[in-house]
Amino acid sequence: MSKIRKAVFPVAGLGSRFLPATKAQPKEMLPIVDKPLIQYAVEEAVAAGITEMVFITGRNKRAIEDHFDKAYELEAELEAADKKALLELVQNVIPKNVNCIYIRQSEPLGLGHAVLCARPVIGDEPFAVLLADDFMDTADGVKPVLAQMTDLYAYERCSVLAVQEVPRAATRQYGIVSASAYQPKLELVHGIVEKPSPDVAPSTLAVVGRYVLSGRIFQYLENLGTGTGGEIQLTDGIAALMKDERVLAYRYDGQRYDCGSKLGYLKAMTAMGLKHPETGAEYCQFLREMQCEINGGGIK
Repeated sequence: MSKIRKAVFPVAGLGSRFLPATKAQPKEMLPIVDKPLIQYAVEEAVAAGITEMVFITGRNKRAIEDHFDKAYELEAELEAADKKALLELVQNVIPKNVNCIYIRQSEPLGLGHAVLCARPVIGDEPFAVLLADDFMDTADGVKPVLAQMTDLYAYERCSVLAVQEVPRAATRQYGIVSASAYQPKLELVHGIVEKPSPDVAPSTLAVVGRYVLSGRIFQYLENLGTGTGGEIQLTDGIAALMKDERVLAYRYDGQRYDCGSKLGYLKAMTAMGLKHPETGAEYCQFLREMQCEINGGGIK
């Protein structure tokens, strides 16, 4: 198996939890301070050494293509106005050695189907999958989450799933694994089930928005019937893959924000607003003032 060179970004979802904001724009284009969610995910993939970005898109997703394309008119105006810093920012949205490939998912048939749509580009290679609305932040000096996982893949040579503990009441929102200890922060997966109810969930260890997968998974995805929700589930493909190959669950170093939910999005905005060099100090002061108002009874 070769080095991970390709990443799949399933971005065809409707973003219904953010309506009306997502009526005319993709949820992946919602900004965290000054960059859209999808750009953070692509930057994470670039940091892991990936050079082929495969976007599985749907209707009304043209803004994603435009974002990673060259903006001739904008660049000309910035150059004419001698706004060099902004011009450089726009030109460096994506490195020049990175290719973007767009594939249309004609029907919303599930995450497994979205990944399967990438098969003509991925072939039999191992690859990464990133869900942009699972926003991953790491501390200074810590590798981005996907880079942690591709490093593990280079050593273990098998599929790796990012996981975290969730409240038992939340298991119906995730793929849940049963696993046994293997190495620090790494467990051998024995079973995986999509969105089990809390009373039957095998554990509270949930798969979250980052995967490194063997190219062999396509063989199983194309032969799957529909699963939970009448969709082709990536979870079911992973369960089938496990019969022939090891799959590992990785408790990554980092903080995940569920930007598919309003509260998770607000938390991510706050965390990154505090870290941003242009806004951090003043935003911190603003939050202190807000806290004083809350403590003083100014906010009910």
